[in-house]
Amino acid sequence: MTVNEVSELTGVSVRTLHHYDAISLLSPRRNRGNGYREYGDTDLDKLQQILFFKECGFSLAKIKELLNRPDFDRTRAFTLQKKYLIHEQKRINTMLENLEQSLKHLKGDFTMSQKDKFMGFDLTCNPYEVEARQLWGNQAVDNSNAHIASLSYDERGAVAKSMDDLFSQLSKYVHESPDSPAVQAAMTDMYGFFNRNFGHQYSLDAFAGLGELYISDQRFTENIDQYAPGLSAFLAKAMRHFADCQR
Repeated sequence: MTVNEVSELTGVSVRTLHHYDAISLLSPRRNRGNGYREYGDTDLDKLQQILFFKECGFSLAKIKELLNRPDFDRTRAFTLQKKYLIHEQKRINTMLENLEQSLKHLKGDFTMSQKDKFMGFDLTCNPYEVEARQLWGNQAVDNSNAHIASLSYDERGAVAKSMDDLFSQLSKYVHESPDSPAVQAAMTDMYGFFNRNFGHQYSLDAFAGLGELYISDQRFTENIDQYAPGLSAFLAKAMRHFADCQR
């Protein structure tokens, strides 16, 4: 199939398919006569997998890493993705019910409790989380924790103070676009700070993966959002964009 035919079949734009090829995420064979891309069944299977991973919140860099692993298992990936999407389906249905009741409450036809007003917003019970964390990998986090544990009391205090200052500064950008020049300059500083202070050299993938943990691990989310509501989700997007743009 040509790139235009694949685009028409899947709904993925030609520009996006060209981008996937440029970053070696999905590179079909080339016709020897005219150099045009030719997509076979294997390419379409891979594209389907890429789209499922995107729906589950994975960055393109992480998708590429997963698909290139020697131990990548499509069956396991489909199973995990199914768990996540079923969880999201139930959560969205709950939120739709919340909206319906909220409209009735607004009209005076129904009385909602304060607790009922927040049905569907609880992101702490995702059955996909533990297995997704295994796929993302926690090595960078574990190594950093081990390094911190090896420091003296005063050294740990100094790192904690620096971290507090860092996230206080980052919180000032929370209402800006994650891909703005100012935010990405802050991500450059953040990336350098982590690599200087935690005894672990973060790869770009590990840095983006850490951002994913900020929103998938409630402990990270609660700690970071103390600096500003929504800061964890903002940083996850900004860190992912930083990693993707550095390749």
